[in-house]
Amino acid sequence: MEFNVFTAIVLPIALGIIMLGMGLSLVPEDFQRITKYPKAVAIGLISQLIILPIIGFIIASVIPMQPEIAVGFIILSICPGGPSSNLITYLAKGDVVLSITLTAFSSIITVFTIPILANLALQNFIGQSTSIQLPIGQTMLQIFIITLLPCGLGMWIRQQFPDIARRLEKVTNKLAAIFLIAIISAIIIREWSRLPGFIIQVGIGVVLLNLLSSFAGFLSSRLFKLNLAQSICIAIEVGIQNGTLAIAITAGILKNPDMAVPAAVYSLFMYVTAFIAIASGRKFTTEKLVNLPSKS
Repeated sequence: MEFNVFTAIVLPIALGIIMLGMGLSLVPEDFQRITKYPKAVAIGLISQLIILPIIGFIIASVIPMQPEIAVGFIILSICPGGPSSNLITYLAKGDVVLSITLTAFSSIITVFTIPILANLALQNFIGQSTSIQLPIGQTMLQIFIITLLPCGLGMWIRQQFPDIARRLEKVTNKLAAIFLIAIISAIIIREWSRLPGFIIQVGIGVVLLNLLSSFAGFLSSRLFKLNLAQSICIAIEVGIQNGTLAIAITAGILKNPDMAVPAAVYSLFMYVTAFIAIASGRKFTTEKLVNLPSKS
């Protein structure tokens, strides 16, 4: 199967299934929680939508990368938190309600911010004369169709047919994993000869992006005196991005497989980050419970 078949057909279907699965887990009340937890939501969104892209830009500027790789790295850093962050937050004993809220809001906001910031990255790393451009209006529409539309459909199914939604959610998670493996495999096969060099460049950047962004999310939460569960949640939301969306934008919309390499490498490394986040979250939570004064 040709690579362009993956980017034109398989990739949008995979992302649509992932977002459908996320929608099946959402209810309208998730969007009303911003009035109940305004400080936590604000800190989470600022960390993810402002601090994270700044960290990504600094890393891409400091670590030597090919221009296309640097652009792909920036696009990864401006994507919203992935649906996987909700599960990781749960396993790490973070605030799952806040995690779902942040994922929902960041997915909506980034429909508008990704095209603008991606174009700035293209101009900065490749140059004004580049023939690669991201039409803002068209890109917003494409991201809406492959993310928000299936997510909204999932929410509608959950509201109208809750039993069907519960069964579908399990199926969509499995299908999404299969599609993601197929996409990453296709990228690895296509870029096999250049992969070692890409991994050297991107691997260091991905590790730094994960560690620094997670630390920044946790630190900002503690500085503003959020509780431990909320701090764990925000650290994970900022550190775990929607790599599938980044691949869809770079390999699908921009039609540049080189730009998709950072997201592909990240999607593999993400499981290491997830394990560290889960282990750390459980450790912090256990220590807090142990140190609580006993009631006499």
